[in-house]
Amino acid sequence: MATITRRALGVSALALTAGCATGVATTTEAPRAAAAIGAFGIDLTGRDESVHPGDDFFRYANGRWYDTTEIPADRTSWGTFAILRDKSDRDQRVIIEEVALAGGPPGSNRAKIAAIYNSFLNQEAIDARGLEPVQADLAVIAAARSHEDIVRIMARSDIATNAPIVIFSALDARNPQRYVTTVSHAGIGLPEREYYRRTDGEFPNIRAAYVTHIERMLSLGGQSDAVGKAQRIMALETAIAERHWTIADRRQRDRTYNLKTRAELHAVADFPWDAGIETAGFGNANEVVVRELSAMAPLAQLFNATPVDTWKAYLSYYVINNNAAVLPRAIDDANFDFFGRTLNGQPEQRERWKRAIDAVNGSMGEAVGELYVARHFPPDAKTQMLDLVENLRRAYAERIDALSWMSAETKVVAREKLAAFMPRIGYPDRWRDYSALDVRAGDAYGNAKRAAVFQRDYAIQRQARPVDRGEWNMTPQTVNASYNSVMNVITFPAAILQPPFFDPNADPAVNYGAIGAVIGHEMGHGFDDQGAKSDAQGVLRDWWNAEDVARFTTLGDRLVAQYDAFEAMPGLNVNGRLTLGENIGDNGGLQVALHAYRLSLQGEAPVLDGLNGDQRFFLGWAQAWRNKYRDAALRNQVMSDPHSPAHFRANGAVRNMDAWYTAFNVQPSNALYLAPDQRVLIW
Repeated sequence: MATITRRALGVSALALTAGCATGVATTTEAPRAAAAIGAFGIDLTGRDESVHPGDDFFRYANGRWYDTTEIPADRTSWGTFAILRDKSDRDQRVIIEEVALAGGPPGSNRAKIAAIYNSFLNQEAIDARGLEPVQADLAVIAAARSHEDIVRIMARSDIATNAPIVIFSALDARNPQRYVTTVSHAGIGLPEREYYRRTDGEFPNIRAAYVTHIERMLSLGGQSDAVGKAQRIMALETAIAERHWTIADRRQRDRTYNLKTRAELHAVADFPWDAGIETAGFGNANEVVVRELSAMAPLAQLFNATPVDTWKAYLSYYVINNNAAVLPRAIDDANFDFFGRTLNGQPEQRERWKRAIDAVNGSMGEAVGELYVARHFPPDAKTQMLDLVENLRRAYAERIDALSWMSAETKVVAREKLAAFMPRIGYPDRWRDYSALDVRAGDAYGNAKRAAVFQRDYAIQRQARPVDRGEWNMTPQTVNASYNSVMNVITFPAAILQPPFFDPNADPAVNYGAIGAVIGHEMGHGFDDQGAKSDAQGVLRDWWNAEDVARFTTLGDRLVAQYDAFEAMPGLNVNGRLTLGENIGDNGGLQVALHAYRLSLQGEAPVLDGLNGDQRFFLGWAQAWRNKYRDAALRNQVMSDPHSPAHFRANGAVRNMDAWYTAFNVQPSNALYLAPDQRVLIW
């Protein structure tokens, strides 16, 4: 990746009185160095200029690309993120296959990477072993005699099963200096509880296909009475789903924090809590956070009322299904046939090498990341990205100061929180130690088991030591970004810092509209409907005055209504309540990025190919959200993902910005038009 330059970032001067980017300048020259996309970072050939920007900005910016692009057969969607992820996979493949060929000293990261990759890649050896690797796990399940035995199996990290109540370690939202044992509801195989409840559209067909899938996996796994067991498992999962909270309710951070002592936990529900907590490795824990509190007693009642034999069938199915990738091809193919083809509309399985890379990353991702950044992320890029983050932070601060709906007292604490944001750019300062991970050549199934135990042991050890804000939650080769509300950190891995999100030779307006908006989005999560419930230190508490909360809630409700009105496919609209946090992130992030872009200008922005600075900024935003979905994948996203589909992310943010109306001459007759008093300006 090319070195990021200050000229491209536009941070050489942060003049508060810089001119607006909408003015017409005399030059029409593009940047001297060639941008990776088009003349200055925008693929103008991908536009559909027959569409007015005010009617459908996504289509205007991306319509020709959308109409002429085919989704690859091994993908459920295709666009900016998928293309960069594919590039990251291919970059990693070169590195990993070099390592896999050369190996390394016994016990070294390189030797372990080689063993995991080569073992997973060798489908013939996996086929030759047949069901032998899974037999020991199935035998443990078959030997269970009591509900306590079942809970202990569910809590084991070395047996890849499922459970209606899961036990894990997480940051303590009211005491961010520690990790705490946490329990949450789970236990279903379809994406979300409504898949078990809805009777319209494809949902009945999906359920029928799921029962067939369970039967098939049990049969391939050598289990008797596969038909009867599949019916009982489906009935059990349906009952579990009926007791789940709605997915939107699960976002509520104050409702999902219920700290209990171990004694109090027993009063919450009649469940073998101690057996589960001890087996999970947290036997020394004196306190537990219960997430979906009101669901625990109903789930415990269901657990106790369900015969042990039904639970054994359920666990057997999951240990076969969850290990499909490292079991014989027929099992792997059957798993893909349902979860890939039926559930997501994906015609073809991904090539084995791509999934082998996933296996390596799932086991020792930072070891791969260390090799990846050495080749693809120059050291000075990290420093220069920090410059851009600070420019966005400054813009955010100015916007907080200018807010009309927030009181002066709350602004003080908001500024404190903004100042406390810790950016993590590119890669961690300290790499993960994998010396305790046991990896063996030719043992794909065993490597997956031992990696799970390694991760569990790491979580147990981490719970006993101080929280490290420098510990990453994603690898450098991941194309994504994140905000952690308890640590109050924002993370931007190296792999996302590439065109079209960031290009050192692109016009600054494009970079601000793309990576600048991503940075603003992640900062915005600190002030979205859930992130705003934590203070500068990440403590979950009320730090707003009541009037501010009421005004903020009203603004959020208006945004919910806007996104509720977007129809993703016939009969299925975006869930504005589920996606509210991400939509607030986009709404504020794009506003702040434009503000930061204008701060960066020295005079007026040039006109390039007839487009002024603001127009290029907004096109950079829309280009970043290029994406095309298969119908099944789009349905899954709307039903279970807190992110709105890309089309509505591109359109939903811009229609609330006055500058967009000016830049593209959007009028009341246009479909996306909102009257000024209907536009939602939060940050």
